[in-house]
Amino acid sequence: MAGEGAEAARQAVDRGPILIWGAGAIGGTVGAALVRARHAVVFVDVEAEHVAAIADPARGLHIEGPVDPHRVVAPAFTPETVQGTYRRIFLCVKAHHTEAACRALLPHLAADGYVLSLQNGLCETIIERIVGRERTMGCFVNFSADWHGPGRIMYGGRGALVLGELDGAATPRLTALHALLRETFEPNAITTPNIWGYLWGKLGYGAMLFAQALGEKGIADCLARPELLPLWRALGGEAIAVARAEGVEPLGFNGFDPAAFSPGATEAQAASSVAAMVAFNRPNAKTHSGVWRDLWVRRRRTEIDVQIAPIAEIGAKHGLPCPAVRRLVAMIHECEAGTRPMSDANLTEMIP
Repeated sequence: MAGEGAEAARQAVDRGPILIWGAGAIGGTVGAALVRARHAVVFVDVEAEHVAAIADPARGLHIEGPVDPHRVVAPAFTPETVQGTYRRIFLCVKAHHTEAACRALLPHLAADGYVLSLQNGLCETIIERIVGRERTMGCFVNFSADWHGPGRIMYGGRGALVLGELDGAATPRLTALHALLRETFEPNAITTPNIWGYLWGKLGYGAMLFAQALGEKGIADCLARPELLPLWRALGGEAIAVARAEGVEPLGFNGFDPAAFSPGATEAQAASSVAAMVAFNRPNAKTHSGVWRDLWVRRRRTEIDVQIAPIAEIGAKHGLPCPAVRRLVAMIHECEAGTRPMSDANLTEMIP
């Protein structure tokens, strides 16, 4: 009977308000699009001033930048003050806040509801452990946005958005969610039976973005440095190798081609993929990664331990040492501690 209930929850078609847990760059951008399309949305965020701005008719939530500027006003609460239960919760917090956020939102998740992870990393593995696998849905995002202050988010560039059930099933709730996000936010959003392939692909690309955060140059300029190609090959190659050891076939997006960083791939193949990533990022109004902003603007801890470090931790279980990823993690920790300054030379130091 318990199995039948879980399957019924997975197959249920969504209705009722959406709870956006984490109203920063990702959650604020997606949530504002839903509000503008007249869907009922409730925001939750730990930044009290941001919450106040979103709910204030005189201020509101401003989505700025070249892509789709607009302003909305919506109900918004801190985790301690939000009430009610919801069948759809979009989790949009930083990866290292996933566990705490899941425990806080659990009383607000309906028995037949789900949590959608709009995050980077393998956060779905944390979410399912707390709320249950049948109440967890996977999502891969690669659009660009930055939180610039209370009530202000810069939406800098469109990117891939992919939805999928953790077991690859095609369910009514997945179909409904896909239609909703295509209509309100990203018309090119897709579904996949291999959401883990996209998540692991993003880890390969994400490792490169964490490396960019060590230096001064923006994403496109950093990736375009020809002397760094061996570094990109090492970081991407380690992530791809670990994914395949886990039985996952990583998938590409927005210029990142896993095959170009796989064993046996040529330098020319890697260079072609890097050039495609540069071309994708060059027109983006968001010039630097969110990790760079965490380190050098907001001066706060990054997601490295929950997003990138697991590549090496999982790799060790398969006898894969991942030296480039381990060195990257160590250097980010030094930057977080204030013992290593921002410098483009940090990246050349990492070249294998």
